[in-house]
Parts: sequence; structure tokens; C-alpha cells
Amino acid sequence: MNTTQVRLRTVPSAIPPWLGLVLWVLLCAAAGAIGAIASADAPRFYGSLTQPTWAPPSQVFGPVWTCLYLLMAVAAWLVWRERGWARARGALGMFVLQLVINAAWSWLFFGAHEGALAFADIVVLLALILATIVAFARIRALAAWLLVPYLLWVSFATALNWSVWQLNPQLL
Repeated sequence: MNTTQVRLRTVPSAIPPWLGLVLWVLLCAAAGAIGAIASADAPRFYGSLTQPTWAPPSQVFGPVWTCLYLLMAVAAWLVWRERGWARARGALGMFVLQLVINAAWSWLFFGAHEGALAFADIVVLLALILATIVAFARIRALAAWLLVPYLLWVSFATALNWSVWQLNPQLL
């Protein structure tokens, strides 16, 4: 193998790798916290809604989202380590945008009780997650794979959002 075939795995950065990981975790945690603020009354509200038989209990969501946010942070960190912000701006910018759309969903569904807007938001989120996976795959395959559980969960959440919205037109 000659030197032109060797791929550089990390881009030198002024930020140490461990601090970069901490920052990505904090960014994802911030998105989760912003959504959690809107979801403070979620167990009561969610419990008051007519739900499909396949809907999980409200206590499932916190642990699932915690795991997903950690996977998301590691995925973004891997892309950042591979290319740096400047060379992965499009992929990482899309990642940040989907975090914003993710956090907005809780405000629409739990905060404003707007089922239609929450559904529109989650459909956009689903598209952004897919686009982020494609962008991450071009940079680091493992980063893309780490987002697959997130894609699967949001796909499930999209179906749940639709079902709950349709079952509760008077509340959503």
C-alpha cells in the first residue's frame, strides 16, 4: 500500500479529542433537556390520551432517549474527529439541524398539544435523520450505523404520533 492509499483517520484540532466528545455529548444533552422541559407534564398528558394497543408506557421514553442521545453524540464526534468541523460542515450542520427539529417536537406535541404540527415536525425529522446518515456514511461508516437505532425509534415514534393524533382529535 502506498502512502496515497492510506486514509487519514483524524484531523488535527485545537480541541483535544476527549473534550470534543464531551462537547458533542453536552450538545445532545442540551437538545434532550430542551425537549424535556416541554415534556415535564408528559406522563400525565400522555396517560390521558387514547393510545393504540402497541403504545409503550411513558416510563420507556426517558431511558430510550438517553441511549439514543449518547449514540448520536458519539456518531457526531466520530465525524468531527475524522474531518473536523470545516471539512464536515455540511454533515455536522445537518446533524445540528435535526437536533433542533428533534427538540421542537416535544414543544409542539407536549407543550402546545398540536398533533398535526408535531406530526409534520417528526416527518421532517425523519428525513433529516436519513440525510444525516447518508452524509455521515460518506465520512465514517460507523457514525452512520450509530444513527440507525435513532432512525428506527423515530420511525416508530412517527407512527405513534400519527396514531395518537388521530385517536385524540379533541386534545391534539
